[in-house]
Amino acid sequence: MNTPLPPADELALIDRELGQLDTRRLYLLARRDWLLRQPAPLVWGAPAAAAALGRPKEASAPGAQNLLLTLGAVLLAVAALAFTLISWGSLGIGGRSAVLAVVTAAALVTPAPLLRRGLRSTAESVAAVGLLLTVLDAYALFAVGIPAADADAATAYAAGAAAVLAAAWAGYGRALPALRIPIPAALLTAQLPLPLAALAADAGPAELGWALLATAALDLALAASAPARWPARAAWIPAAALGAGALLIGLSESAVAASAADAAAPAALLAAVAALGVAAAWRIPGAWPAATAGGLAAVAALGGTARPELAPGWAVVTHLALALPLLAAVRVTALPEPVRLGLARAGAGIAGLAALWGCAAAVTALAARLRVLDSVWASTPPAAGVPLAQPGVAAPVALLLAAGAARWLSRVLPGRPEPAAAAVALGWGGLFTAPLPLGLPVAAVLAAQLAVTAAAGLLALRSPDRPTAIAAGAVALLGAGNVSLAALDGRAATFAVLGLLGAGCAAGAAYGPAPRWARSGAAALAVGYATALVVALSALTDLAAPWWALPVLAVPAAVTAAGPGLGAQRLAAEAAAGAAGLLALALACGDAPVLALALALAGVVCAGSAVRADRRALGWAAGVLFVAAAWVRLASAGVGTAEAYTLPVTLPALAVGFLRRRRDPAASSWTAYGPGLAVTLLPSLAAAWGDPHWPRPLLLGAAALGLTLAGAHHRLRAPLLLGGGTLAAVALHELAPYVVQVVDALPRWLPPALAGLLLLAVGATYEKRLRDARRLRSALGRLR
Repeated sequence: MNTPLPPADELALIDRELGQLDTRRLYLLARRDWLLRQPAPLVWGAPAAAAALGRPKEASAPGAQNLLLTLGAVLLAVAALAFTLISWGSLGIGGRSAVLAVVTAAALVTPAPLLRRGLRSTAESVAAVGLLLTVLDAYALFAVGIPAADADAATAYAAGAAAVLAAAWAGYGRALPALRIPIPAALLTAQLPLPLAALAADAGPAELGWALLATAALDLALAASAPARWPARAAWIPAAALGAGALLIGLSESAVAASAADAAAPAALLAAVAALGVAAAWRIPGAWPAATAGGLAAVAALGGTARPELAPGWAVVTHLALALPLLAAVRVTALPEPVRLGLARAGAGIAGLAALWGCAAAVTALAARLRVLDSVWASTPPAAGVPLAQPGVAAPVALLLAAGAARWLSRVLPGRPEPAAAAVALGWGGLFTAPLPLGLPVAAVLAAQLAVTAAAGLLALRSPDRPTAIAAGAVALLGAGNVSLAALDGRAATFAVLGLLGAGCAAGAAYGPAPRWARSGAAALAVGYATALVVALSALTDLAAPWWALPVLAVPAAVTAAGPGLGAQRLAAEAAAGAAGLLALALACGDAPVLALALALAGVVCAGSAVRADRRALGWAAGVLFVAAAWVRLASAGVGTAEAYTLPVTLPALAVGFLRRRRDPAASSWTAYGPGLAVTLLPSLAAAWGDPHWPRPLLLGAAALGLTLAGAHHRLRAPLLLGGGTLAAVALHELAPYVVQVVDALPRWLPPALAGLLLLAVGATYEKRLRDARRLRSALGRLR
């Protein structure tokens, strides 16, 4: 048993061993650094293997393998094509057959042993070459057996060859299920026989459509019966493309049919497309687009036979009536979900297209009322009716049917707001345009449209559903504008319609339970209709149009007087009143004295509103309007003196600034007096520089001197700087002719010399100048 060392001896031993380890470590690090600096270090054993393994690989093994196999297959295919197309004629019939048979058989048999050895990629490449060789075999057989065939015979042979090849490739793929190429190749080739056979038989569009549809049916049958992981499961993709082609052929043929008998054949094709689409959606999960196409085809098949016997508008209504039952599919729980969704969407799509057609017809009819602007109040009362482009009864019927369908959907789908809003818009469009094609008197037409507009407005005020209320408000606004436009054809109609609509809007603004946005809109419209009534009343008088501005200003004056009594609708009403005031000013622009009077009255209205604490900002508008009124009046009187325009602004501004400084001694002189002084000094200075006479410069200079002295006395910055600057500018203006004379009398070299001397002097006394500038700035800073 070893005797433990004393602690002091053991500590010394540990320190000695640690020192040896440090020495060895330093040696190894130095040796490693030397080896790394060698140009070609010798690496042995495991380090060499590690270096070899660390080299980056530029291509993976599977990638290189696939590239080689692909290149090999391509080269073999090129060789086969060259042999078939170029060297074919150099061999006899026996040699040709023997070569092709041997090569094809070898290419088709070889993948089996390759698969057994696990060489799947190689087997795929060889199988691809074998499939290509079978195509070349078919071409060779055609070239030998039917050398002088025409185009139809060649097409028929291609159809038969495609069918044989598709069957052969499908069998080959079933025999070697590990290969992935044969089944998709067979599937693609199987799309050709029937369409090619139809083309070979010189079939028409309908027969070609049947060929496409039959091929699509075979594809769908294969897709529905194939195992889940079999490649043929994807046969629904070509089936969808071919079915869409058959559907388009049926629709185009049905659209050009001239009689019911001519439409029978396309209708049969469309009916078959409908049956196939529904069947596909029934069997294939998620295939609701097939059911949608089936629904569209069914409606086109039924409506297409009746279309040639109907007017275009009623043909749309017929298709819409046939499509509406498809919407009920959403409630038939016995149907699979893809079928229900597809049929319902087909019905909704057709209803939407019919609604768009009805809206286009209605918009065309309503837009025709713009012609009334060419001859306002042409008849009193209008005798012939409102000038309209008649859309026919079919357009309102289509809109009402679509509105009913949208309303039904809003109940069936309560979580979606779109159907209810669409029902309101479409229903309004149908009811609003319904009186137009019926030949009713103008009064009856306007009364019916006013009633429909009032109903839409009431719905906007009372509907708890916001999207529905917004839609109702939008169509009510559109209807009110259109009826108002139509009423301009007669004086009595104008006053009746404008008065009723204005009263209705005022009642809507006062309807308490309505949403705030609806009441605000009604208030703005009420002010607008009041303005329109005032303009119409003014037009009855013999006054010129500029004088109409004065009664129009009564509308904003009334709104201002009502003020807080308008409640939450006050802002909207005041905005509309502001628009009425702008209209008044626009009307008065043709006569300067009337414009001045209108500006003054508008200023009075703004000043009256600015009396209230929450409308103080309108005081600025009132001041601007008063100033503009004075200037317009002076200009109309032929006054050309600038001070006549500026002094009436300066004096009140200085008075207001004086009162402001009395209430707030800390207010700056720029805030109190700067604007008022600048309004007169700057325009007068500009006028003085262009004035060849002496009175204006003298008076302006005297006023500027007085302002400068007053500013220095009261220590106010604004009068001091504005007055001093103006005084200096006036002095420069007066001395300018003499300076010019002196400069002309001096030698040309003297001004540069003087400028150089000045720069030297300034540079020599630069520090003193800076100190003087700081003192001046401090002195100005102490001013108020």
